[in-house]
Amino acid sequence: MEVCTGPLGQGISNAVGLAIAERHLSHLFSSQVFNHYTYVICGDGCLQEGISSKASSLAGHLGLGKLIVLYDDNNITTDGPTSLSFTENVGKRYEAYGWHVVSVEDVANGLDDLRAAIAQSQAVEDKLSLSSRLRQLLPTDLREKAPKRLTVHHLDLRILHS
Repeated sequence: MEVCTGPLGQGISNAVGLAIAERHLSHLFSSQVFNHYTYVICGDGCLQEGISSKASSLAGHLGLGKLIVLYDDNNITTDGPTSLSFTENVGKRYEAYGWHVVSVEDVANGLDDLRAAIAQSQAVEDKLSLSSRLRQLLPTDLREKAPKRLTVHHLDLRILHS
């Protein structure tokens, strides 16, 4: 199942609901029938929203170990650099929520590192996992495709629609 959402923070919050449902159905029926992972790809803007904090905190409290979040920590939002409004250490925040946090420095040139981080996250069954610092989650040539007049934060809004 795929869930695409519009408002920031809704995707990770939906994923928490899906992970809760997976656990409930696994206990209610059979872990052989309901035994899957829920994956999320989100960015800085998503984790700035209050709803994602509340949902992530609940997920940590419940220990939903089959929820794996791939966080594209690229220090950019639709308003500009995250330094304008978002300077907290997201990895430390998620550790405080009770999550297992793994860092992958360069996904574009190190897909094996991403695969290893996902495998490591799957092995930790009692905690949710956040793979952070996915600096180049999208293809590296995206910035080259952007018109010169666009600043980096416009990439998220325009270049992905072309």
